[in-house]
Amino acid sequence: MDFTGKSVLVTGGTRGIGRAIVEAFAEAGARVAFTYRSSSDQAEALRARLEEQGVEALVFQGDAADAGAAQEAIDGVLEAWGRLDVLVNNAGITRDNLMLRMSEDDWDAVINTNLKSVFNFSKAAYRPMMKQRGGKIVNISSVVGVTGNPGQTNYAASKAGIIGFSKSLAKELGRRGITINVVAPGYVETDMTAAIAEKAREAMLGAIPLARPATPQDIAGAVLFLASSHADYITGHVLHVDGGLAM
Repeated sequence: MDFTGKSVLVTGGTRGIGRAIVEAFAEAGARVAFTYRSSSDQAEALRARLEEQGVEALVFQGDAADAGAAQEAIDGVLEAWGRLDVLVNNAGITRDNLMLRMSEDDWDAVINTNLKSVFNFSKAAYRPMMKQRGGKIVNISSVVGVTGNPGQTNYAASKAGIIGFSKSLAKELGRRGITINVVAPGYVETDMTAAIAEKAREAMLGAIPLARPATPQDIAGAVLFLASSHADYITGHVLHVDGGLAM
């Protein structure tokens, strides 16, 4: 898949799945911008690494849940590169707890970061992509948004919301040549999942037909496919990358 000359923006791009997506687009020839909230050292190190490889890279600091920060990032890409070809909404957090013990702050934080951010960035990209009469938006959901999971009512609600949002937006923008699709990862080995207890990890692996967790690169490959010309006739689709977990 060749993205030479394409402009890509990835939210939450400094580590885990987001970083793998940034690096995959860069390797495929794209100009890559990414956002981060607080990990400035990681962000600058990644930008430096990309630039050393000859990749045009932009970095934007801000809270993805803030509509103003989303607009600034989109405007920054347009000012630098003149267009936005691909938007990947990846930013996400967890605040797990049984609902009885879940605070309102934990509910709001997860919904705002995981779901409202998708609205923020997609809305900011709406008019530019319409004007281009083309573009790709790929939103990162989760298997939990389809199956549910105890102790993750906030996370599951946010990820299920992304699916409904994406299908609706796909119907709005299809006639403009813009596709909106979803990647729903299963259990992925990242910093976010590293804290899972060993017993829970073994139980999860036992439920995966492929008998291994995904790597961030597994998810990045699916994102690149949906953002590529190979997927021009695919929109409103949820691509499960979960080793068969939700089958």
